[in-house]
Amino acid sequence: MTSTARTITLTLDSGDADLRFTVDERGKGHPFLLLHGGGGPQTVAAFAGLLAEQRPARVITPVHPGFGGTARPEWLTDVPTLARVYVRLLDELGLEDVTVVGNSIGGWIAAEMALLGSDRIGSVVLVNAAGIHVPGHPVADPFTLTPAELSALSFHDVEKFRIDPATFSDEQRAAAVANRAALQVYSGPHAMADPTLRERLAKVTHPVLVAWGESDQVVDTDYGRAYADAVPGARFQLLLRTGHMPQIETPEQLLATVWDFADAHATDRPGN
Repeated sequence: MTSTARTITLTLDSGDADLRFTVDERGKGHPFLLLHGGGGPQTVAAFAGLLAEQRPARVITPVHPGFGGTARPEWLTDVPTLARVYVRLLDELGLEDVTVVGNSIGGWIAAEMALLGSDRIGSVVLVNAAGIHVPGHPVADPFTLTPAELSALSFHDVEKFRIDPATFSDEQRAAAVANRAALQVYSGPHAMADPTLRERLAKVTHPVLVAWGESDQVVDTDYGRAYADAVPGARFQLLLRTGHMPQIETPEQLLATVWDFADAHATDRPGN
């Protein structure tokens, strides 16, 4: 398997977007677009490698502009626009039958991508996604919580995965501040949700799997079931002994879940 990182410039009606993204490949595998959450690209990096190593998969892991030390164009301020950027990226790369996998705000982006109806997308997996409004089940507001408080809500095994900012290097601390600022821009004025998204999801025609860590206290399981109910034909799958970021806490479980769904809905292999 080889791993390469490069910067690509995409031209959209709104302007140009400079995107740095990593491509992990093992042979000629099924393409996956893996979208990270508010914690930044490092939250999916190990899972991207695992998927590319253990399955015949080509994994593309873009860095949302503004995260990971990248620049964010002034016009790029919301999730629907970012979704259009990534559909344009699929066009630029000439990919087909792509499985889009997004965690947290990455799942929100994936949901908005599904609404764009691109022929390049074969299936979509929403992993503990944010983005919809569910009365009585709000998304935990990351901007009012300390890193330790957010960590406590995010994991099944809190002690094993607890985040201690005191151990951060200056570089890690600066990246965390920049990631938080970018997340605040994209999340908009409604605390990590778009009040219109839940109703709009009725127009999605791609196969969708909603995968949810049973111990997530950032977005609880009732929220996840509401997400699945909003998408015609979507399947809901509970992930055991894991929280908001299964790709970190139980990566093998998520790997099997994502691959089986992608494989079942692939259109580019004999028999499908």
